[in-house]
Amino acid sequence: MKIEKLILASGSPRRREILTQIGVNFEVVVSNEEEKPTSTNPQDFPIENASIKALAVSKKLPAEIVLGFDTLVFLDGRPLGKPHSEAEALDMLKSLNGRAHKVITGVAIAHGGQIISAENEETEVVFRNCSLQELENYVNSKDPMDKAGAYGIQTAGARLIKEIRGCYYNVVGLPVARMLQMLGELKVEV
Repeated sequence: MKIEKLILASGSPRRREILTQIGVNFEVVVSNEEEKPTSTNPQDFPIENASIKALAVSKKLPAEIVLGFDTLVFLDGRPLGKPHSEAEALDMLKSLNGRAHKVITGVAIAHGGQIISAENEETEVVFRNCSLQELENYVNSKDPMDKAGAYGIQTAGARLIKEIRGCYYNVVGLPVARMLQMLGELKVEV
């Protein structure tokens, strides 16, 4: 089924940039639904939150194909969301410094007010051993403040990264290959 446009249930400028970059026609309809995952396993939070977003928008626009995403950073199985303060951002960065961690993005596709596909994408990211001054300089740039795990691999946070194993776009917040695979399995052409 060839569709005219997808609906992105996210206000993320990074997700908009990625969809534009790969030539997908889309419209943004932000879900204002509160993300309250019910799973006892924190690694299920991204897929649950992505589903909450996609479902809320799909119920308003049942004829459309709606994409929901949610990205979390996990260190030792513990989720690191967006920092609420510069001090919290610095603490997160210090805990990630010189270590490997997981970035998990939940991808949910909704249509007709129902989730029709939902999966997680996982990437391993390894931080360099950065000096405290490097971490403080990055926090002072304000870049970490709206990003899970307090860093953006696509911005100045790239300076902190030693290597990644898996999908780069997943770390940015929209795993392109996974999304296209899921749409393809649903016979949705974009």
